[in-house]
Amino acid sequence: MKLGTMMIILLIFAWPLYYLYERQLGAVSFLLLAIFFLVISIKEYKKLRSQEEKDDEQ
Repeated sequence: MKLGTMMIILLIFAWPLYYLYERQLGAVSFLLLAIFFLVISIKEYKKLRSQEEKDDEQ
């Protein structure tokens, strides 16, 4: 995922996450951020793995 896209997504969700934090639901906010970064890291890992497989074939 491109850095610009990731920053835009985080900026869009900043207000709702802060609202949850203000309502003493910071754990939910943290969980959503953790899931978001997990999805990004899985996508990046798959991309890296496919590049390595292509390099091994050559």
